Order: sequence, then C-alpha cells, then structure tokens
Amino acid sequence: MSSAQRYAMPIEGLEWNVPEAFETCFKWEYEDASESLHRLYEKGKKQQWNASDRIDWSQDLDPENPEELPDEYLSIYGSPVWERLTSKERADLRRHSQANDLSQFLHGEQGALVCTAKIVQQVPDIQAKFYAATQVMDEARHVEVYKRLLHEKFDLAYPITPPLQSLLEGILRDSRWDMTYLGMQVLIEGLALAAFAGIRDMAKNPLAAAVNAYVMQDEARHVAFGRLALREYYPHLSQKERDEREEFVVEACYTMRDRFNSRDVYERLGLPITECIEWEENSPGMQEFRAALFTRIVPAIKDIGLWGPRVQKAYTDMGVLSFAELSLEEMAARDEAVAVEFDRASGGARNSDQGRAQ
Repeated sequence: MSSAQRYAMPIEGLEWNVPEAFETCFKWEYEDASESLHRLYEKGKKQQWNASDRIDWSQDLDPENPEELPDEYLSIYGSPVWERLTSKERADLRRHSQANDLSQFLHGEQGALVCTAKIVQQVPDIQAKFYAATQVMDEARHVEVYKRLLHEKFDLAYPITPPLQSLLEGILRDSRWDMTYLGMQVLIEGLALAAFAGIRDMAKNPLAAAVNAYVMQDEARHVAFGRLALREYYPHLSQKERDEREEFVVEACYTMRDRFNSRDVYERLGLPITECIEWEENSPGMQEFRAALFTRIVPAIKDIGLWGPRVQKAYTDMGVLSFAELSLEEMAARDEAVAVEFDRASGGARNSDQGRAQ
C-alpha cells in the first residue's frame, strides 16, 4: 500500500521541492582542535543502532488507544466537545490524534535528515562535518522507525502541518550555516525532545514508548551538537547579526506555541473546529502542556548566548523563562539512562552494546 492511501485526508502530491542557494564548504585542514566535537563524534559512532534489531516490531497496538496514553494527553480532554463524544468517537479521536502527532514527528525527522545533510555541506569545520554525518544516519533511522510505527501499526497518517512546513522551508532556504543549526538542532529538535518525552514517559504500550526512548537517546546528542557549534560561533557576531538571530528565535517560538494545533484531526473527524481550537488555546491544561514543550529550548538558547532583552521578554510572556535554569546535561543523561533501561526491560535488547555505549 502506498503512503498516499494511508493519509487521513487528500494531499497535493507526494513531493515538496524547496529551492535553495548556499555554498558548499570543503575543508583542507583535517586537524580541527575541537575536542568536544570529536568526543561527540566518537559517541555518535558508538551509539549507532539498527531499528530492525533493537525494537520488537511484533508487538501490537490497542486499536482504541494505540499508544495507551491517558486521555488527559488529548488536547480537548475535559472540554464540552469531549463530554459529548460517544465511546467510539473517543476511540477514533485517540487513534487519529496519536497518528497526527507521530506524523509530524515523521515529517520533522525527514526535515532533520535534509537539514543535517545541508550542514555536512556547509559547516566550515571538519569535526562538525564528521559528527553531522553520523546524525544523517540517525535521522534516516528515525524516519524509518516512525514510518514503520505509522504504516505497519496505525495504518494511518496525516500530512505535514502548515506551521511545521513553513518553519522547515525558512530553515532550508536560509543560506547561512548557523541558521540551519539554530532552526533545526536547537529549536525544532528541542521541541521534539519534549514531545517525545511525553509519549516515552506516559505511554503504557511498550512499542510506542521504546520508539520514542531510543530516538531521544540520539536527539539529546543532536541538540548538544548544535549548542557546541553555536556557542563558539555566536560571540563573534556583530550586534546586528545577533539581533537577526534573536528575532528569528522569538518568531519561531511563538509559531511553535501558538500555531501548532490539531485542526486536521478535528476536520477529519467532523468535530467543531473553532470550538476545539478555542479550547486548545485557552484551557489551563493545554497552556501548561505547551509551556512544557520549551523545557529543552530555553536553556539551550541561553547556553548559546542569544539571551538579549527581546528573547527574555518573549520567554517571560510565554511563562517559560524559569526553564533557563534547567540542566541540559542532566536531561540528556536521563534520556540515555531511560533508553538503557528499555534495553534491559526487553531482555537485554538485540543490540544492547550500542544501546549501552557511553
């Protein structure tokens, strides 16, 4: 069955071509002095894993709640619309909402695959090229696992949302190498990590939880890669250049907070779109959930030095400024520990050596 037959709604073609114009950088100095990037590259090589071996794809999903997530995870849980739904309609909402979320993960991972290949071409340091090459393989694997979860287990998928597509297009069209890092490695990957964590920690289905746990083990390295490169580069920018990047951060964060919603799901299921989105935007539970999506982004932005008044004001307005004090190292360490624990729980994992590599 083709992908087109699994989409919950019609899509305009199966390709999206983004015109780009940027320079490819060859580097003849092969002895870059970045020990931090070299260590990350070594770690990236050791932690490669095979999705066909490490994950038990024979596990089934519950058709009424595939990932076995609590209903509080649904964006309209507790709303008047939710209270009017029948048991079957609630089951349909669970399945379609989860498929939509995973579809955005899938499309975002393909975006990361393309962006990281662009980084290999653009970045001026050889150690950064080395590490980015390992990430290209990581991202291909992530596309594989989310594709398999959706196509083989859900047999349902959703098209990319306009806000995510717009963000990806802006990142891909920008010719500056650091903007690819900033947009993908720090912002989109940072948001994804927080979203993955919700499923990893709350899903009762072991297959769904394991997929996100193993992807997160890789993604924690990817965000570290972006931080290492940018915090060395950004101190050398002019104030005008720094202002441009801080403006991009603010606009992208507001887009991710305010424009990502489940409109396509509501439309596909025949639910009142305006009423559902209004609940999403105003319910305290959803506001808290949306704020939590920035737990990885805010400390990363502070760490790379884009911490001017404009950025701090935006994060204060969004109620996420306190996340600046969170430790990215501690969160990354936990991501690794949780992945190793999943390996142990699955009987040592068929690829346990890679899963436990430090």
